Amino acid sequence: MIDKFEIVGLVAAFLTTSAYIPQVYKTWKTKSAGNISLTMYIAMFVGIILWLLYGIHLNSFAMIVANSITAILTLIILFFKLRYK
Repeated sequence: MIDKFEIVGLVAAFLTTSAYIPQVYKTWKTKSAGNISLTMYIAMFVGIILWLLYGIHLNSFAMIVANSITAILTLIILFFKLRYK
């Protein structure tokens, strides 16, 4: 049986991870990343990787899934930032 706090973590993971989807979509659609802060997304990516490692250490499914997906979305935004510079 799944722990009730793990469910809270999964809901939080879904909400915070899905928040990146509109930025990825807009950047891809407009082919423009001029207003995106490279420094902020690099710092965010490093932080997400650290959270992922922490989640792996704790064996937290919610943290592992959320941070894996968020890392991919952040990496896509960084790619677009460098490509559409």
